[in-house]
Amino acid sequence: MAKRRSPTDDVHYVAAADPIRVLLCDDAEGFRALMRVSLADDPTIEIVGEAADGVAGVEATAELQPDVVLLDMSMPRMGGLQAIPKMRRRAPRTSIIGLSSLSAARMAAPSKEIGAHSYLEKGTELAAIRAAIHDAAAR
Repeated sequence: MAKRRSPTDDVHYVAAADPIRVLLCDDAEGFRALMRVSLADDPTIEIVGEAADGVAGVEATAELQPDVVLLDMSMPRMGGLQAIPKMRRRAPRTSIIGLSSLSAARMAAPSKEIGAHSYLEKGTELAAIRAAIHDAAAR
């Protein structure tokens, strides 16, 4: 007699994809806290570390090898334009998103020329920041 099949016999479960690992690099503690709390609502994004200046950001990028770095362009000890090439060398698979109060008209092109995936101005809607993180991680 043939074995009776269950409706779930042909169902295959696929494990959920790993979350996008993000490093926050900004000298403003309040901004890092805002990003940390705001991005925590997205189960596909995990904050894996934070850095308060460019030097610490480069070190954290090398150590953590995040998928994406949200990088402020104006920080003590090393700004974003100096940090981007160092991060790219030490974590070549990491995408970098410049995120700063400096205008995109002024900073987007120079940031991308040296290796940033994209550039956003602070004040950009959270949905657009999340979309940029997903876009950067997909590259």
